[in-house]
Amino acid sequence: MSYNIRDLKQQFLEYIEIERGRSVKTVRNYDFFLSKFLNFSKIKMPEDITTDKVREFRLWLNRQPGFKSPTGIQTLKKNTQNYHLIALRLFLKYLGKRQIKSLPPDMIELAKVGQRQIDVITAEELKRLLNAPDGDDLASLRDRAMLETLFSTGLRVAELCSLSRDIDFNADEFSVRGKGDKVRVVFLSLEAKKALKKYLEKRTDMGEALFVEISERVKKANPKNKKSDLDVGDTPLTTRSVERIVKKYAIKAGISKKVTPHTIRHCYATDLLGSGADIRSVQMLLGHANINTTQIYTHLTDTQLKKVHQQFHGKRR
Repeated sequence: MSYNIRDLKQQFLEYIEIERGRSVKTVRNYDFFLSKFLNFSKIKMPEDITTDKVREFRLWLNRQPGFKSPTGIQTLKKNTQNYHLIALRLFLKYLGKRQIKSLPPDMIELAKVGQRQIDVITAEELKRLLNAPDGDDLASLRDRAMLETLFSTGLRVAELCSLSRDIDFNADEFSVRGKGDKVRVVFLSLEAKKALKKYLEKRTDMGEALFVEISERVKKANPKNKKSDLDVGDTPLTTRSVERIVKKYAIKAGISKKVTPHTIRHCYATDLLGSGADIRSVQMLLGHANINTTQIYTHLTDTQLKKVHQQFHGKRR
């Protein structure tokens, strides 16, 4: 029986969306990565996928322009190259499940990548960042509550933007739906609860989103932001908006490093590990599917090794 590779790709995308429950965004990404391979290789049938075709595709990927490397040469990041290979492997695994003859998925090895660089700020810098929104207008109260929530929960920025204002403050915790449509519980600190209550008390709208846009027109018409039904709309903050807000307060706090919402997530993880939390618990709190992802923080938080070094190093000199 003959199969058209484009038809199989479409069936695979439908499979991971319906059977595997992947998000629409993930499906779009797989479509993009697989289309890159099919357009490059120009194959028509699943049996046309060979190790030679994959090797040629990897060479082509490795020579695509991307970010500047230390040598000044622009190449596509190894992680980005691996995304294409992961999509192809999963597609081949799907073909194997349907007993369609093609290249075995374990014939494709991922490119080796260096240890991920973690952007961190000091405890003092974090304190200045959280205190940077110091006004009592609605925008400042929103931004203070947003920063405190990010540090208290370790949420991803997309998870933060999807939050509803319907939070039970008596519970000190709430559920969030994260990557892979997985639900986990996160917890609110006393500081985050105070900031959120103050912000929500100031809001007079009926919007469902927790963090919403405040229009420039309203800001200019009402700079002191006295109570008004026009304070906010019902448009949730976008991930890009949150990134801009965090960057603005990092500059205000005098932090010269690049600071993003994910930087605050890093601070959340290192704060827990540095205070003695076990890595498995931190993995669950962060919503990491693989503990290897969580282990990138351990080299930043191993205070015990530092104590050993201070206690024993150089004593014979």
